Amino acid sequence: MLGFVVRRLLGSVLVLLASSVIVFGLVANAGNPLADLQGRQPPPPPEVFELRRTQLNLDKPVVERYTIWLGNFVTGEMGRTIDGREVRPMLWARFKVTLRMVVLAVALALALAVSVGVLSAVRQYSVADYTATFTGFLFLSMPVFWLALLMKLFLAIEFNDLVGSTVVYTVGHETPNLQGGWWTQFKDTAGHAVLPVLTLALIFFAQWSRYQRAAMLDVLNSDYLRLAKAKGLRPRRVMVRHALRNALIPLTTVVAIDFALLIGGAVITEAVFSWQGMGTMLIDGIFTYDPNVVLAWLMVTAVAVVVFNLVADLLYGVLDPRIRYG
Repeated sequence: MLGFVVRRLLGSVLVLLASSVIVFGLVANAGNPLADLQGRQPPPPPEVFELRRTQLNLDKPVVERYTIWLGNFVTGEMGRTIDGREVRPMLWARFKVTLRMVVLAVALALALAVSVGVLSAVRQYSVADYTATFTGFLFLSMPVFWLALLMKLFLAIEFNDLVGSTVVYTVGHETPNLQGGWWTQFKDTAGHAVLPVLTLALIFFAQWSRYQRAAMLDVLNSDYLRLAKAKGLRPRRVMVRHALRNALIPLTTVVAIDFALLIGGAVITEAVFSWQGMGTMLIDGIFTYDPNVVLAWLMVTAVAVVVFNLVADLLYGVLDPRIRYG
């Protein structure tokens, strides 16, 4: 297994390098980072233009700029934004906001998907199965922004009117300058997280439950499961140790990829609920032609994809002991 992990990591380094080269080239040629300064009236003094050129190394060739960025990135330095802020603290703050939403949403979606998927497969063509199928396709066909707006209207506003106070918030990831103890902070954080977490969880629950149902049906019809039943094993042991364990393998791949991509930013969800996370950071970097911001987002997302794909590969061996790593 150690050799397998080392080979995967070495290959991933090449993938990360290639990705950074492509994105750096695209961002470097996408627009002018000095456009906002040039559009001001009256125009800033030449010293301001020169300072930004120096900060972003715009006075150097693209290849040299990339080499400088790569050397800084390896040492943990991610440069500055076009308005002079350090990228690393900003990236960490945005990352924590997105991670909070993603972890809660994935945990809720996964618990619902596995439970509903197994129930639908075990009780195939029953009322429960038809209900789960209808619900899954309903959320699959619903755009994220539309579901988010429905959540705001029917869950947040109606519920807040019912209780007579603001418990579920519709904008932002926290209340600015909130004073109070840990319980006050916890209620505020939870109240802001309810809507975006539920929105993402329902969308991914709909997808993952279909994967889980299909995988579970395939396992239930397998020969080794019939043999386990014929040996007289208890139904619960057959279902959990043999059926569910193997049926989780396809879902593991899907969840790992989706989780890694969500860390890069659930752009639409963050935009609807005005969360200052990784998604809005990417959009801001693209519209301002800020290479350091876009590259920081890329590297975090790319590393997450690599790591969680590796974790998924390792989990295969845990879920199915027959799998061996060459």
